[in-house]
Amino acid sequence: MTTDVTIIGAGLGGLTLARVLHVHGIPATVYEAEPSPAARSQGGMLDIHDYNGQLALAEADLMDEFRGLILEGRQAMRVLDPDGTVQFEQADDGTGGRPEVQRGELRQVLLDALPAGTVRWGHKASGVRALGGGRHEVTFAGGGTVVTSMLVGADGAWSRVRPLLSAATPEYLGRSVVETYLFDADTRHPAAAKAVGGGSMIAPTPGREIFAHREKGDTLHAYVGLSGPQDWFGAIDFTDAAAATARIAQEFAGWAPELTALITDADIPPVLRPLYALPAGHRWGRVPGVTLLGDAAHLAAPNGEGANLAMLDGAELGKTLAARPYDIDAALAEYEQAMYTRSTEAVTFEGAEAHGLDSENNTAQGLIAAFTGHEQAQ
Repeated sequence: MTTDVTIIGAGLGGLTLARVLHVHGIPATVYEAEPSPAARSQGGMLDIHDYNGQLALAEADLMDEFRGLILEGRQAMRVLDPDGTVQFEQADDGTGGRPEVQRGELRQVLLDALPAGTVRWGHKASGVRALGGGRHEVTFAGGGTVVTSMLVGADGAWSRVRPLLSAATPEYLGRSVVETYLFDADTRHPAAAKAVGGGSMIAPTPGREIFAHREKGDTLHAYVGLSGPQDWFGAIDFTDAAAATARIAQEFAGWAPELTALITDADIPPVLRPLYALPAGHRWGRVPGVTLLGDAAHLAAPNGEGANLAMLDGAELGKTLAARPYDIDAALAEYEQAMYTRSTEAVTFEGAEAHGLDSENNTAQGLIAAFTGHEQAQ
């Protein structure tokens, strides 16, 4: 390959691609909108699966570093009814294939494994245009451009690179998540901490659910799921933390107080996260010199697979480019065909294929049946 690979987006997928290319001696430059690695929180825990995310880390030669990040015991899981009754519990015996790590720590491992200067911080792509012959020009919001013969959009749901390939845009799924944190949980929020247990907890009902993780440092991280139109959420003033918290908690009236405490006792203002997805089976015609990975290519409802798939996309793209350094278009075609299949047929997290906020089956019993059926199929 006679040119650097230009990657837009320094998330887990883009950084995995840059690292695998580096392992194969291929230079890459990553352009990231954030001004620094510490510009914002990188989110909570991720379960890194042995059938995709861990394969990507092995390709990146970072398995030892990954093992050093694993939070022991966090694969434990429990399913509760809204009244707090535990309907299902699975301990973490250390043999599961989905160990949990903090997303920010994993991102830092990838950053530390790249040559200095690989990531250009504070470069927000504002537009991309084709120049012909497989070359593309990226324009940055703060001024400046870069021209490249190999462009990768790893820039998430609202990708600036995607329009080069596809007219598809993410659509609202009819549900949103409100994110909360409780700190020093065992001492300050003992009832909620007991309900969550040592790993993750989910209390599902049709249209309403509470999902929580026990993260590093005695922190509970909760995702409160609600079905509803965007206008309903838009009528809530999330700049008024107390009012927003009260309005969300009202939707869970009658639930066990140790569960609603994950809403009412939060130590940060609630954060609204509407859920979007690209059309199922999203594909595009082959365009020379450009491709997509991760959410830019196949944004889907949360199912535990997104980060894992993005990393595997990055690893497989890097490996394919290294195998065909003088035939980029053939490499991209090969990568895209495999990626389409992988993203469409991805095994979903713990029975989530039969579980969704809008489903009448979104109950403790329904989730347990889906989860145990999935386990038996493995």
